[in-house]
Amino acid sequence: MKIQLQEITVRDVFNGYKDSAENGVVGYGGKLNIRPAFQREFVYGQKERDAVLDTVTKGFPLNVMYWCDDGSGNYELLDGQQRTISLCQYCNGDFSLNNRYFHNLTQTEQDQILDYKLMVYICTGNDKEKLDWFKTINIAGVQLSQQELRNAIYTGSWLSDAKKYFSKVGCPAVKIGDKLLSGKMIRQEYLETAIEWIALTEDKGIEAYMAEHQHDSNASTLWLHFQTVINWVNTIFPNSRKEMKGLEWGRLYHEHKNDNLDPAALEQRISELMQDDEVTSKKGIYEYLLSGDEKHLNIRAFTDNQKREAYERQNGICPMCGKHFEIEEMEGDHIDPWHDGGKTDADNCQMLCKPCNRRKSGK
Repeated sequence: MKIQLQEITVRDVFNGYKDSAENGVVGYGGKLNIRPAFQREFVYGQKERDAVLDTVTKGFPLNVMYWCDDGSGNYELLDGQQRTISLCQYCNGDFSLNNRYFHNLTQTEQDQILDYKLMVYICTGNDKEKLDWFKTINIAGVQLSQQELRNAIYTGSWLSDAKKYFSKVGCPAVKIGDKLLSGKMIRQEYLETAIEWIALTEDKGIEAYMAEHQHDSNASTLWLHFQTVINWVNTIFPNSRKEMKGLEWGRLYHEHKNDNLDPAALEQRISELMQDDEVTSKKGIYEYLLSGDEKHLNIRAFTDNQKREAYERQNGICPMCGKHFEIEEMEGDHIDPWHDGGKTDADNCQMLCKPCNRRKSGK
């Protein structure tokens, strides 16, 4: 990797600036690809954006940036996208600073910004060297997520098409799945979830799936599978609740898509469980109803006082095996199980030795 430091003015970078949304952002007379495929979209908030302009207007040094020379006189912005776009957007009149747009400034003030010299390292090397260097220098500011780093490695026609569905503000995935997915689409977390869901159907990880499909002409299969999962959830659980957000719906669909499920009966049971004080994990209700495993409900545990009371009542004897144990060797157990109406109170508490409690729980 060859690296050379240059001073480049904001005026030169802003020359030819054009933001074409999903089709990319360019500047520097059209020779600088400000947002390459492996870069995130603009994520700076007002505070960070204004700090960049404040630094420049005061003439203070801005952190160095990195461009990659592709060998034909064009460049890709390797690091510094957020700062560069902040400057270009202000010069383009996209936002104001202290209630003053760029066109409100005096000529002297405009020139002060346009003539500000950015410290830019021009890097020359092969694709692997550039990506490795990108990961190395990505240690400040808003760091890349794991999926953004994957995008850096598996860029191509498939990824470009997938981003249309999952990575844009107001994208189709947001419109149909926002109530079920957690994270931010602009940080590629919706895309990560969608790939994880479809990769599971092929018993693969996200990286393996992206590597296999990197050069596919489109991502329609990914989008169709995502829609299938969302439609299944909405059919089985038609009443939306906040507890549904962020659950592993892709895995649940994969495991239970062929189950004979009654949406009306499920809804009635959900309502009952939501009102059950014994259930401390309301988010776990959905997986419990599909799998039948009570561990997802995190049933309310006995207090230390309740367990001590039961231990003394039993004289430390486990009622299942008849042996004596210290209290630390025993666990609180519901005499009448929760699913049979048993409550988590002193009268329904017994102490079992750990091996006996494990055997009972496994039945």
